[in-house]
Amino acid sequence: MHDIHDVRALGVASFDMALTQRGFDAAGEALLDLDSRWKQVLSTLQTLQTERNQLAKQIGAAKRNGCDTAELEAQGSSIRQQIDALTAKVGDIETALHHRLAALPNILEPDVPDGRDESHNVLIKSWGHIRTFDTAPRHHFEIGEALNLMDFAAASKIAGSRFTVLRGPLARLERALGQFMIDLHTQEHGYTEISPPLLVNDATAFGTAQLPKFADDLFRTTDGRWLIPTAEVPLTNLVADEIVDVAKLPIRITALTPCFRSEAGAAGRDARGMLRQHQFSKVELVSITTPQMSADEHERMTRCAETVLERLQLPYRRMLLCAGDTGFSSAKTYDLEVWLPGQGIYREISSCSNCRTFQARRMNARYRPAQVGTKPAKPEFVHTLNGSGVAVGRALIALMENYQNADGSITIPDVLRPYTGGMTTVG
Repeated sequence: MHDIHDVRALGVASFDMALTQRGFDAAGEALLDLDSRWKQVLSTLQTLQTERNQLAKQIGAAKRNGCDTAELEAQGSSIRQQIDALTAKVGDIETALHHRLAALPNILEPDVPDGRDESHNVLIKSWGHIRTFDTAPRHHFEIGEALNLMDFAAASKIAGSRFTVLRGPLARLERALGQFMIDLHTQEHGYTEISPPLLVNDATAFGTAQLPKFADDLFRTTDGRWLIPTAEVPLTNLVADEIVDVAKLPIRITALTPCFRSEAGAAGRDARGMLRQHQFSKVELVSITTPQMSADEHERMTRCAETVLERLQLPYRRMLLCAGDTGFSSAKTYDLEVWLPGQGIYREISSCSNCRTFQARRMNARYRPAQVGTKPAKPEFVHTLNGSGVAVGRALIALMENYQNADGSITIPDVLRPYTGGMTTVG
């Protein structure tokens, strides 16, 4: 979220240019005009409050002297009515300004390329060997259904479309992937594992910018809570309304959780298989750090996610997202795309984003810099980062398609075998 002081400091022209780069209309002048109205009304309100206080003193003195106070009290009543009206107006303008600022996306980093959609994303690196097959490689759903271990009909009967039932060794393989990832990030990458709530309140969803813009993408419960679309939401909000000791930064936390998304607007896209589901598992990485460290932390987090794919020997590429493809709250995002032989294309399996202070302002999450001299340093907003480390379901898809065999079985990578009881193949 933006602050009106930052809009003014950046300048209307620069601020509007940053918005138009992301496909949003210019808003700088309207924001400053609204802020100016707020200041004018507030100034009038404060003047009336001063007059009211002075009048109260006059009425008190008049009463002590036995004088008639009817005229003064009538003036006081008129001032109170004006104060009530202006107080409401100040609140309305504050709310309007807050809503307008909350609806604007983050400002992009200078090195984010221009472009409207994913066709303008920039390839940063490619890794791994793309396997050749003697016959046309099959899609994951063809492999899973042939093994009777992936059941979309049963899932549809139970819950509807965009759900999957996994059975037996394929269910175990999915569980093994999640356990492998969480162990890697906690034991080798220095993340602390968290088991967070899967339901959050409005303030928490607002803090990471799921609300109000993306309400249609979420599932809401009957008591007004939201099912998490990603563990980023509860993990990042652990520092909401806190002032963190700078010595504790960076905070690196991770969680393996179910995630729930309505997939609003996804009709017809990836309808077959389990690429786009209402419910899926994901290992999330979150970092809370200082402005000085966030760029390096972004690179580090992305490498942690890449390591998952490298240990699994899955070919992937790193893409720097262009302006039009970068998420609402992100200032810069790397996507990791894994090779899917069944489709013959790379598909996104992880997004690692630096949100800078955008989420921190919404959450009021700050840190206190180290003291210089005798005067304590003022709190500053932290930088927040998040990334998939990685999406478990999509990793399962990639594993099934890249490790498929001519006899219909799936070879289990060596790194996963300790998590599967020594199984070497599925099927």
